Amino acid sequence: MITDIKSALRWGRFLLVEENNIDFGSLDAEVILADLLGRERNFLYREPDYPLTPGQRSHFRDLITRRAQGEPVAYLLGQREFMGLPFYVDNRVLVPRPETELLVETALVLLGGPSPPEGSAVNLPPAPVTGTVVDVGTGSGAIGISLAHYSTQIKVCATDISPAALEVARHNAARLGVSDRVAFFSGNLLDPLDPLSIKGKVSIITANLPYIPSVEMSQLPKDVGAYEPHSALDGGPDGLYFCRRLLPRAGEYLAPEGYLLMEITPGQGQPLQALAPAGYSTRVVNDLAGRERLVIFRTPQAKNK
Repeated sequence: MITDIKSALRWGRFLLVEENNIDFGSLDAEVILADLLGRERNFLYREPDYPLTPGQRSHFRDLITRRAQGEPVAYLLGQREFMGLPFYVDNRVLVPRPETELLVETALVLLGGPSPPEGSAVNLPPAPVTGTVVDVGTGSGAIGISLAHYSTQIKVCATDISPAALEVARHNAARLGVSDRVAFFSGNLLDPLDPLSIKGKVSIITANLPYIPSVEMSQLPKDVGAYEPHSALDGGPDGLYFCRRLLPRAGEYLAPEGYLLMEITPGQGQPLQALAPAGYSTRVVNDLAGRERLVIFRTPQAKNK
């Protein structure tokens, strides 16, 4: 019977860990209860006898039951932290992953940030200063909004083929105070930007496109495969379908010596590098776990140089 914090956590851990074998189930129960109470997690340890109201008990049981069925914690709470910022998320968008921060951190360095992340593209020259960055397949807006938040001299054009995802991204831009510098466009890859006068004027294009090979979709963990939008995950037979479509067009938008940063899953680095247009330089960057996570393309110098 749930009456207070300690009994709630005991029940939550039992249902998640012992009954359903949820990885990090104990942590999930704590995060859910702390959020429900509007407290930090350390409050749960300091006040184990803190009584819960009937409404809190009912809400906690509902959330834990949904988590036991596989629903991601981020969807249950309606929020996920990314780059130190609180992003609203629901099942219209992918949950932002910590490994994607490598892409953002690398882009910030190329835009003139103070220090590169460990293991990133430390020795690459800075991006050309155009004031414009493009984020393709923006989803929740995590990448583009983070760049605008931490690099106040840029404006971001963010695209997504899903109008529903763009609703979430616009909401995040507003709540994080960057709506004046992040513009959203509905359409496929770079197509919706064609009417703009930014071709050849973009410093950096970021792209966290679907890259899971289709044959692996059925093998995804339940909290991913059963809840997150498949259109944002399935990258075709080898996971590179959308990358192949983006690469030839990226050069139209990038300034000379501009950068295209694409997140990948391990094993896709060399195949993706092989698709680079003539004259591009490329580099594969590993994440902190030593796995391939990012491919960087750099366009050639201007012909008159």
